Amino acid sequence: MAKYLLSVHTAAEQTRAPMTEEEMRQADAQLSVLEKEMGAAGAWVFSGRLHDPDTATVVRVSDGAVLTTDGPFVEAKEHLGGFYVIEAEDLDAALGWASKVTALINAPIEVRPFAGFAAEPGAGA
Repeated sequence: MAKYLLSVHTAAEQTRAPMTEEEMRQADAQLSVLEKEMGAAGAWVFSGRLHDPDTATVVRVSDGAVLTTDGPFVEAKEHLGGFYVIEAEDLDAALGWASKVTALINAPIEVRPFAGFAAEPGAGA
């Protein structure tokens, strides 16, 4: 089985109205059910929701010195809002899980395989 990252992307200027407290509770409950389904299928590895990008700190090296700066690494309208790490037989199976997540949260999901796992074509070559 290969591991995949399902990246949940959110936009700074969302076209939909913010969720009410009740809508948030319902969405969390639905996501909990989906995550249990993923776990029962052996797909769920780890997931996390991130704070807004303005809470980020960037660490980099410049002229041999380590520097930290506030804010996101890239100034953009879209940002990473959360993620899932899953195991799936193939890309189609990973896309199936991503389809279920995006249907619940109404946000784009980027699906990318992790590199270097035994199930990856050409791994170990």
